Amino acid sequence: MHQRPLYTSKDSTQTLREGLAEYYALNPHITVPSTQPPSFGKILEAHDVGHVIYGCDTGMFDELRLLPLFWWTSACTFQRFRELRRQNTAAVDVMYDDMIREKGALWLYGEIIRVIPPLIPELVTLWLKTRNHQKRLPFFDFQPLLDRSLHSIRQEFDLLPLIK
Repeated sequence: MHQRPLYTSKDSTQTLREGLAEYYALNPHITVPSTQPPSFGKILEAHDVGHVIYGCDTGMFDELRLLPLFWWTSACTFQRFRELRRQNTAAVDVMYDDMIREKGALWLYGEIIRVIPPLIPELVTLWLKTRNHQKRLPFFDFQPLLDRSLHSIRQEFDLLPLIK
């Protein structure tokens, strides 16, 4: 039976650094940010940190859930995401290329179609919970959080109600 990563636990006491190490150890197929040009690697790393802080695994449901979580609770709002996408479209493309390389394009699009029905009510619930979200999680400037526990980060930025 597949055990969920420790960083996905709502009350994880791992530090962000430990959770990130676990994320990379469990996902050797993903593009490692340090192997990319700095501006591009910075976006990939922020995305990976988001997986850990928001307690998301790399399944399609959580991948598609992650972007709205960023938009609604972090410094990477939808408008900021659009700017980043225009400036560096390769970052998002590499993430999808990793999935296609690992499992194939048919699998990727089939998975997206499969998770949309359960994802829509989840996104509505998240949107309702985050409509008045005040304290935004840093997107690129997460380094001061690396040695803090995931639970304390989630508590400070009012993310605990969003994690299953």
